[in-house]
Amino acid sequence: MLLINGKIYTMAGPVIDKGYVKIEGSKIAGTGKMDDLKNSLQGSEEDILDVKGAWVLPGLIEAHAHIGITEEKTGLIGDDCNEQTDPVTTALRAIDAVNPMDPAFHDAIQAGITSVMAGPGSANVVGGQFVFMKTQGRCIDDMIVKNPAAMKVAFGENPKTTYGDQNRCPSTRMGVAYMLRKELFKAVQYRERLKNDPHMERDFDLEPWLKVLDGEIPMKAHAHRADDILTAIRIAKEFHVDITIDHCTEGHFIAEEIAESGFPAIVGTDLTARSKIEVEYMSFKTAHILAEAGVKVAVTTDHPVALIQYLPLCAGLAVKYGLSVEEGLKALTIHPAEICRVDDRVGSLEKGKDADIAVFDGNPMEVFTKTLYTIINGKIVYKDSDWEN
Repeated sequence: MLLINGKIYTMAGPVIDKGYVKIEGSKIAGTGKMDDLKNSLQGSEEDILDVKGAWVLPGLIEAHAHIGITEEKTGLIGDDCNEQTDPVTTALRAIDAVNPMDPAFHDAIQAGITSVMAGPGSANVVGGQFVFMKTQGRCIDDMIVKNPAAMKVAFGENPKTTYGDQNRCPSTRMGVAYMLRKELFKAVQYRERLKNDPHMERDFDLEPWLKVLDGEIPMKAHAHRADDILTAIRIAKEFHVDITIDHCTEGHFIAEEIAESGFPAIVGTDLTARSKIEVEYMSFKTAHILAEAGVKVAVTTDHPVALIQYLPLCAGLAVKYGLSVEEGLKALTIHPAEICRVDDRVGSLEKGKDADIAVFDGNPMEVFTKTLYTIINGKIVYKDSDWEN
């Protein structure tokens, strides 16, 4: 396929005002200016898609969601987000709960969202393993880009109230930190024993920590309040592991400290009510303040807390409150790709990367903008019915 006459936002270099994207199979073969292509257009055997000046971006990326795990329409029967029987469930895998038939996947595609990081919720101190996947498919095994992609951990109200209400640990923030430290301590000991005796009996619940301890995947830390964010950073530094700070609701109060930590933030969702105490200072200004301090920022809907199709609007509202347009677009594309450690596959329009492309009739962060095409792995999976090519 050859996509022509687009305003190309590669997210890896300057905007190409009148350019093309060349696709071979499921990969991007190149980008460039139309002037460099004109002589080779005549007699071309490729499928040519003329987007007539539309905005062409890498497929948008949702960096934190529960799509397919907390299904729409099905109520409790379709809610597999939280295993609320044990505060530490390291070995749980998102891939065993994702239902690709969840209608939210189509909503995501229609919004130009081509990939998503999805996994367990925040009821547990350790919730289990996230997966990074494409939004198109019927079989989760064929949709996977990276699995496991992160280990979910949670601080603050959610684990505290889930088990405090059962008169179990953790019922305090101290209890949450204690349980996470204890698990990481056990995991470090397990890794050392394994190094000394590679033939020892493997521990099913500790084995998933090895990728975290070896730096292959981060802990995905649910943290709203400033003190919880700092606790997450403190524990990560103690055990020399990486984290992403997910939600980061009060991050604007401690932007310099977060920047100093070097950890990125996945901000949101701010498109909901202040439904609990720890989100009382929720604001769309958070992304801007963090970015100004030097923190790498992505935005999230935390679907279904806010619906996944509103992801570009969340970025737009962050722009309204101070984030630059360029940073807003990065927060939807290359930044979540880098934060989720899949930027070798997605997040920018570069040769060799997956041909995941979203075409819009304007800036996707504006409310009236329509998605014209969504392309995943080189195939058109959505086309606006009113758009004439």
